[in-house]
Amino acid sequence: MAKGKVYLVGAGPGDPKLITVRGLEALRRSEVVVYDRLAGPQLLGQIGQAAERIYVGKRPDRHTMKQEEINQLLVDLALQGKTVCRLKGGDPTVFGRVGEEAELLKKNGIPYEIIPGITSAIAVPAYAGIPVTHRDLASSFSVITGHESPDKLDRSIQWDKVTNATGTLVFLMGVAKIGYISEQLIKHGRPPSTPVALVRWGTRAEQATLTGTLENIEAKVREADFQPPAVIVVGDVVRQREELRWVEDKPLFGQRVLVTRARAQASELSARIDELGGEPYEYPVIEAKMSEDPAVHEAVKAALAEAETYDWVILTSVNGVDFFFRWLELCGVDVRRLHRAEFAAVGPATAAALKARGIIASALPEKFLAEGLLDSLASRLKPGQKALLPRGDLARAWLPQELRKLGLTAVELDVYENVLTAPKDDFLLEVLREGGIHAITFTSSSTVTNLLEALRRSGAERPEELLRGIDIACIGPITAKTAEENGLTVTACAEPSTIEGLVQALVRCNQARNKRQ
Repeated sequence: MAKGKVYLVGAGPGDPKLITVRGLEALRRSEVVVYDRLAGPQLLGQIGQAAERIYVGKRPDRHTMKQEEINQLLVDLALQGKTVCRLKGGDPTVFGRVGEEAELLKKNGIPYEIIPGITSAIAVPAYAGIPVTHRDLASSFSVITGHESPDKLDRSIQWDKVTNATGTLVFLMGVAKIGYISEQLIKHGRPPSTPVALVRWGTRAEQATLTGTLENIEAKVREADFQPPAVIVVGDVVRQREELRWVEDKPLFGQRVLVTRARAQASELSARIDELGGEPYEYPVIEAKMSEDPAVHEAVKAALAEAETYDWVILTSVNGVDFFFRWLELCGVDVRRLHRAEFAAVGPATAAALKARGIIASALPEKFLAEGLLDSLASRLKPGQKALLPRGDLARAWLPQELRKLGLTAVELDVYENVLTAPKDDFLLEVLREGGIHAITFTSSSTVTNLLEALRRSGAERPEELLRGIDIACIGPITAKTAEENGLTVTACAEPSTIEGLVQALVRCNQARNKRQ
């Protein structure tokens, strides 16, 4: 059997977008991914559906796999002919023990690549507004481990040489030893007034920064109960923070937002959350697909065969537009056969989807709900008219019922099904239990019920209790009502009922949360 290949990939400091292009390519092409907690959980969404995932980090119910065992695991997998990605937090060559893994691979004749990552030593200070070098303040910097006990630190660090060797000193994993580190730096020549910054969970939603000086930083750490992991920056560059801080000033800073919409539609919402300083956590619980039921196929064909008879085509979602035109193509129906019909759309996104296909909606309600659409069309709807409603299988019965009350013939057409998806996620329940999700967005009633069911399938007996204390933002009143009926407390509702309205609802939630804190 031919040997496989191992990619030793740096995932960056936590923000999933900080992985390199080459690293992401290796992650996506690998058949097995060996990872630990320091690699951001959202990166796991980039792994192929058929790829095997092997977690080697620490969990409450198990100990960390020893480094020697990880080394051998990589060898064993490669000898099975598999392409393996060893995904490591930060840069694999900066205190990442990649040398030990590569040595054993080399010894066994296994091809490998070391793909650098953005090290937390640079990225984390940058996200706190601290450049590690500055023309007027520091022309060099050192990266030093701070994780060892004081006696080991003294053996591995020559304090008399390190203290003033460079303008900036960056210590990784040294929060518990901050007092000893400060003492040694002062003892060997750094002024007690030297600025110090500790940045915890830098580049992530939990990022927090504490500043002080060598003489008072230990007391500040104790007073704030500042916990690891954190990067420690020592030097005059710390003073730049007040001028250059940028992430903390974004309106969604500190918010990790669970995005539940379908994967194909999540990108717009996730991009806006990211742009405003939040951290989107995509967990799509719904997927739209064509029905495989022969009876549904026959019903659609029969409805489209009467294309010339419709006075109205009423579309209530982007999915409705997309699948309606798929069915036209599948059934060989020329859209020009609908020449008699006027098109109506609920919401600007639905209208835009129609416009992209060369059709301008002749009705667009002020309120982006079926109720609003009916109000806007009231004077134009006449008894005897015929309306086609291409929708999803879970659409509300309200609109066709009201049309029939007005004397119209309403033809309901299930052009797609809403299917529950429960993507594999090794961390979501753990993140929820640890309070790591700060807000959840729901864009339909189905996303509410599907998320609760997906959490039950993952092991949460009462998912509504698990979500207590999390901001719940809904795209409209119907979705909000479903959330409340399922035991959730809705914090905000989008106004208007659009993706941008939903984003602004999240901003209001974050502003209110910050005031409470």
